[in-house]
Amino acid sequence: MNTKTAPTRRHFLRSTSALIALPALGSLGFKAFATTKPVNPPKRMVFLGFGWGVTNETWFPDAKATGAEWQLSEGLRPLARHQNDITVVQGCSNKFANEAHWGSTFWLTGANRYAEPGQSFHNSISADQVAAAHLGRDTRFASIQLNSPDVSNSGHGPGLSLAWDMRGKPMAGLENPVQAFHRLFSNDTTPLSERQAMLAQKRSVLDAVLTDASDLQRGLTKTDTDKLDEYFQSIRDIEVRLGKDEQWLSVPKVKPPVADPKEGLAGKEEIKVMYDLIVAALQTDSTRVLTYRQPVGTLLQSLALKVAPHDMSHYTVGPRMEASQKRDAMQSELLAGLIDKLKAVKEADGRSLFDHTCLAYGSNIRSIHFLDNCPTLLTGGAAKIKLGQHLVVSKDTPLCNVWLTLLHGLGIQADRHGDSTGVVKELLA
Repeated sequence: MNTKTAPTRRHFLRSTSALIALPALGSLGFKAFATTKPVNPPKRMVFLGFGWGVTNETWFPDAKATGAEWQLSEGLRPLARHQNDITVVQGCSNKFANEAHWGSTFWLTGANRYAEPGQSFHNSISADQVAAAHLGRDTRFASIQLNSPDVSNSGHGPGLSLAWDMRGKPMAGLENPVQAFHRLFSNDTTPLSERQAMLAQKRSVLDAVLTDASDLQRGLTKTDTDKLDEYFQSIRDIEVRLGKDEQWLSVPKVKPPVADPKEGLAGKEEIKVMYDLIVAALQTDSTRVLTYRQPVGTLLQSLALKVAPHDMSHYTVGPRMEASQKRDAMQSELLAGLIDKLKAVKEADGRSLFDHTCLAYGSNIRSIHFLDNCPTLLTGGAAKIKLGQHLVVSKDTPLCNVWLTLLHGLGIQADRHGDSTGVVKELLA
C-alpha cells in the first residue's frame, strides 16, 4: 500500500482478507504438532430453545436435593449416561417476560418489550450474538441460526430465530436441514469474477445510499435523527457482512462430514438431523456459534401424540400430561444423542469437541402460563462451569445472570447482559 495515501474502507477489507484461520487439521501437521506442544482448539457456544416449557411435576429434579448428590428426574432420565456432565439450574426467570406464548423472543435477551417509549415492542441483543462478535471473527459464518417451519405450533413468539442483533432486530434462521446443509457446505457455482462483481455492485449501492442519507441529516427532529441513526447502523451491519463475504469469497467450503439430508424431515427426525449438522458445523470450524429454535408441534406428531401442543402445555392429569411427559423424555433422549456425538469428535489437543463447547438448553416458560423458574440445562466444558450438579438459585434470579456467567467463562468480559445483576457464583468452576 502507498503509505502516502490515506487508507480507505476497501483497503482495510482487502488487508483483512489475507487473514483467514484454518481449523486444526491433522493431515496438515497439527496432530504431530500437538504431541509436542498443545494446540488450543477454539471455544464454541450453542443455544437450543423450545417453546411450551416442560412438565413441571416430572422434569425438574427435587429442589431439596442439590449439589453433586442430585437425582435425575423422570423427564431427564434419558440423560443418565451424561449426568456428571450436565448441570440443571432452577430459579431463574426473565423479569420483564409477560407473554406466556413467546417462548423464545426474549429468552436470550432478557429485554423489556416496553423499554422504548411509545412502542409496544422492543428487544435487545441476544447472548449468542454477543458471543459471535468475539468467537466468529475467524470463521466463514460468525453465527448460524437454525429454525423450524413449525414455529406457530411450537410456542415461539415474534422473531425469525432465537437470535437478535445489536439493534434488537430479528435475525433470520435456516428453516430446515436441507437449507442448513447447503448454507454450510454447498459451494456457489457462480464464477468467482461474477461473485466479485456482485459484491462490488452491492458496495456501490451502499455508498450511494450512505451519501443520500447523510444529506438528510440537517434539520431533522430528534425522533427522525434516532431513526436515521438506526438506519446507518443497519447499513454498517450490511457492510460487515459484505466484508465477511469478501474474506471467504475464494475459499471453498469444507467437505461435509455428514450426508445430504432428505427433504421433508419433521419432528423427531428433523431435530436429530439438525443436531448432526450442529456437530458438523462445529467440527469443520464453519462457525463457532449456533442457535436452534426447535419444533414442538411436529415433534408431538412424530411421536403419534394427537394432543394439540397448546392444549398439551395447559395439561391436567391425564392424556395431555402424558403427552407432555413423553415430549420431555424424547427431547432429553435427542439431547443425550447430541452430547454423545460431541464427545465422539476428537480435537487436535486430544480432547473432544464436547470439551470445547458450551451448550445451553431450555425454555423461557416453565409450564402453562408460568414464566418463573425457566427450565435450564447446561453442559459442555468450554465455559469452565461446574458440571454434574443441581443448582437452585434464589427466587427471581435473572436468567441473564446465567448467560453472563457463560460469556465470562468463554473469555468474553461483558459488564452485563440484558437484565443481569451479576454472575452466578455457584456455577463458577
